[in-house]
Amino acid sequence: MDFELSDDQRALQDAAADLLGSLSTTEQVRALATREEAYDTGLWKAMVDQGWTGVELSEAQGGLGLGTVEAAVLAEQVGAHLAPAPILENLLAVAALADTDAAGAWLERLVTGDAVACVAWRSDIPAPYAPVADVAVVIDKEEVKLVELADGPAIEREAAMDLTRPLGWLRLDGRQSTTVGGRDEAVHLLDRGATLYAAALLGGAARVLDMATEYAKERIQFGKPIGSFQAVKHRCADMLVDVEGMRSTAYWAAWCLSAQDKEASVASSTAKTWCSDAARRVMASGLQVHGGIGFTWEHDLHLFLKRSQLDQVNFGDGAYHRERLGTLLRGML
Repeated sequence: MDFELSDDQRALQDAAADLLGSLSTTEQVRALATREEAYDTGLWKAMVDQGWTGVELSEAQGGLGLGTVEAAVLAEQVGAHLAPAPILENLLAVAALADTDAAGAWLERLVTGDAVACVAWRSDIPAPYAPVADVAVVIDKEEVKLVELADGPAIEREAAMDLTRPLGWLRLDGRQSTTVGGRDEAVHLLDRGATLYAAALLGGAARVLDMATEYAKERIQFGKPIGSFQAVKHRCADMLVDVEGMRSTAYWAAWCLSAQDKEASVASSTAKTWCSDAARRVMASGLQVHGGIGFTWEHDLHLFLKRSQLDQVNFGDGAYHRERLGTLLRGML
């Protein structure tokens, strides 16, 4: 059985890497953070023009008609390039609203990029892009709710370690909401969110692994590249094992969701558990390999570390999904 990406999926991967490689460099991300802008409007327009916001939406609804594997391909590249744009949030919101009549005009607005969404796996939590979002899609107990954010108090941008995205507390009190899904839809949104954020964590971790191995080849100590020392070799090898494990679990989960496999929830929680925990280890090892330079503001490593810390808890951290896995697996006995 072939577990590799198809030619079309690789073409999408290459196209995403090219676009983000030119419009979301670390220099551009740093500049945006300095200006404290909500997101890069030029990058956002380019993503919309490429059809990314409707990658899973049917062609009849104005989308590309692809699947969750393709969405995960995009999410991985978003994580690898620290993309400062609300693409994952809009992807999740569009999928949640695609098959409901209660979405109104929001579905079209999200696909065309005219509106920005924030998405939360439970109510009353800090959510990326909440301070600038037009609409929120939230799992509230066992329902999926659509919340228009123009009404009610403004959501203030909170001070956060992650400099690449605005973060704000999403509270439903005093806001009008519409129920757009029940328990099954809530489970599906949780699975999708866990999977896409797992793929984003994979992208960031893979990039840090590349940075660490390149540095280990170039940094000379005692007349030799530090990569020749056993302790550094072992760290890099452990990072590789973690990253490949992240890749396997994230794309297994994406495939299960795309194929509507009965193990989709198990796969999604497995992916988020492994990727949340492994990303933390990879970031820590990346810092150790880089030594003192890795802790400085001037080095790019801290951008990946801080973004990863937020993604590790978005749609549930490793502890949450280990507990969820236990419940799911007991139900299969």
